[in-house]
Amino acid sequence: MIEPQLGRIVGSWYAGAIGVANSKRLSGGASQETWSFDIMQPHGLVGAILRRSPKGYGAAPTRAAGLAAEAKLMQLAFEAGIPSPRVLYVLRPEDDLGTGFIMQRVEGETIARKILRDNEFAAARPHLARQIGGILAGLHRLPQDKLPKLRSRSATQEIAEFERDYRSLNWPKPVFELALRWLRDHDPGPSAEETLVHGDFRNGNLIIGADGVRAVLDWELAHLGDPMEDLGWVCVNSWRFGEIDKPVGGFGSREELFAGYEAAGRKVDPARVKFWEVMGTLRWGIMCGGMMQRFREGPDHSMERAMIGRRASETEIDLLRLLAPRGS
Repeated sequence: MIEPQLGRIVGSWYAGAIGVANSKRLSGGASQETWSFDIMQPHGLVGAILRRSPKGYGAAPTRAAGLAAEAKLMQLAFEAGIPSPRVLYVLRPEDDLGTGFIMQRVEGETIARKILRDNEFAAARPHLARQIGGILAGLHRLPQDKLPKLRSRSATQEIAEFERDYRSLNWPKPVFELALRWLRDHDPGPSAEETLVHGDFRNGNLIIGADGVRAVLDWELAHLGDPMEDLGWVCVNSWRFGEIDKPVGGFGSREELFAGYEAAGRKVDPARVKFWEVMGTLRWGIMCGGMMQRFREGPDHSMERAMIGRRASETEIDLLRLLAPRGS
């Protein structure tokens, strides 16, 4: 049971806390866990989330910023007025709960199919693409001198890394070969500006309510790089969940996204955004291929891995629609 440990540490820093209740594990992976719980205090309950890598687990993946960096980034975003959960506490070694942090729980929906179809979100949907543009503009303005230590990635480095990942799968795909050649031929070179890049800003990593975006989640792939990468990633077809004619997460148009970004005082380079949309589509396809490889070779032959693995074929179609559209 994690509840007694949570109660002990919460009581040490949350004024008036008399315990915790309703702890429930929400998700888990190879190295991280997410728990929901309530902080009990005289005036009622305060919803909280624990995100942690338990003691004794292996190191985070090399592309991950790390939980300490995530906590710092989320708190910086919160303080800058970007929709983000407020970080309440960062775990210390003496807490004996591993590494991680506790944040205030934000109510809302993250399941994309519900957001795109349920009546509850009907009024918000037409405004989400523009709102997302404004949020990304704010995120890209966060001052670098306040950021935690993050890896820096150029487009050229990303192409080389994804090609190595693809070759390691030993699963030849002519469309992936075409995409790699296109990316090398259209490599835009160093960005005129290097900013914080969220790295996984998309439908599914946003908490949305009837009033719009309430929080940006999952900062684990944050890095320094071309800000247009985030705009391209949110347009990848896999995050539209069937609403393929609405490129921005199934919500709206690229033009609305760009308008929101520029209204917040930042400049869009559409050619670079397309480059990163192609890169993002290939990236997801290679990730799907890696999941299929683990399904085939690993001891865990889970249905989830097989289902994600088969989506590599969907990204081939998406790449062809980007690189060789009908009538071209």
